[in-house]
Amino acid sequence: MKFQISALDAEPFAPLFAMTADALAQRLAVRRIATNKPGFPCRVSLQDAEVGEPVLLVHYVHQGIASPYRASHAIFVRKDVPRALLAPGEVPQSLRCRVLSLRAFDSEGMMVAADLCEGARMETLLQSQLSQGDVAYVHIHFARFGCYAARADRL
Repeated sequence: MKFQISALDAEPFAPLFAMTADALAQRLAVRRIATNKPGFPCRVSLQDAEVGEPVLLVHYVHQGIASPYRASHAIFVRKDVPRALLAPGEVPQSLRCRVLSLRAFDSEGMMVAADLCEGARMETLLQSQLSQGDVAYVHIHFARFGCYAARADRL
């Protein structure tokens, strides 16, 4: 089962970088400086920020569909980075180096499968979840902090 991992689009986050701390706070966002690598994974570039690099920590609705599983969480984004365009089946290093939670959803936004795995071995679990006929997409989360990381779809 082939899959495609997708990063977030940078455009909705770009205006936030010019905002004051007060304006960011109104949007449930704050500025941070990366203090370690890995540690500040950008959901646009799907790369960890470099130590000393400024990032924004923003509230993001990653499961916006109207279901009991509607969900949001904090995510990091970096400034002026291109959206990661991964090849089919490619898993970025920012996912490979972490423990992940893979949450499979049907087309109505209902969770139909979930499991944990080491990022270095996620392909097998991801392919297994996507091979289930009722699975429309899989959300990948960083298991320790629970944050949304990326989305995977079957090809």
